[in-house]
Amino acid sequence: MKVVIFDMDGTLIDSQHDITVSINHVRRLHHDLAPLSSREVVDAINGTQRNLAELFYGTPRYRDEDRELFEAHYHEQCVLSPVLYEGVAELLELLTGHGVRLSVATNAPSRFARRMLEHLGVQHRFDHIFGADMVRNPKPDREMLHGILERYGYDALSDRAWMVGDNAKDMEAARNAGIGGIFAAWGFSSEGRGDAVAHRPEKILEIITASR
Repeated sequence: MKVVIFDMDGTLIDSQHDITVSINHVRRLHHDLAPLSSREVVDAINGTQRNLAELFYGTPRYRDEDRELFEAHYHEQCVLSPVLYEGVAELLELLTGHGVRLSVATNAPSRFARRMLEHLGVQHRFDHIFGADMVRNPKPDREMLHGILERYGYDALSDRAWMVGDNAKDMEAARNAGIGGIFAAWGFSSEGRGDAVAHRPEKILEIITASR
């Protein structure tokens, strides 16, 4: 059995505009702060050392009222303009056709992940969709990936698995889980390192079919 676990935002889906709109909604209503650009938001999310509450809202930790406002706004916003990256739909079809099992591990709440993937017509491609709300410790911890692999009855001696993602947290999660890490250089970040680097989605199939 071969298993590929995808990150969502910045790997499967370009969602940076919608995330930014909802963050700026909270900044404006609760903190009277100027809007951030999509690039600033993506760089903050992908940073290895960061306090997102401080970067986004100027608070030392997330306040409940900020989180609630963001989630209420993002529930509607998250399906207004996300798009699959070019070649992703074709890749998912190819992998499925080759008998590869597919899942999603995202640090976004699972309800948003399911809503967005269903909106884009690809939810049915995935056996499992794990969000940060389903585990105690999100990526880069291994808990989310191990939860998915356990559901497959994964055997490290006979099966192979990879995490595909666009940031260092994804690659660290793969290492922590003892599986391969493939850096998706077509997404939110074009610079990164993993066990392999794919500059185009179709490269993923080449990488996993070449592995034994």
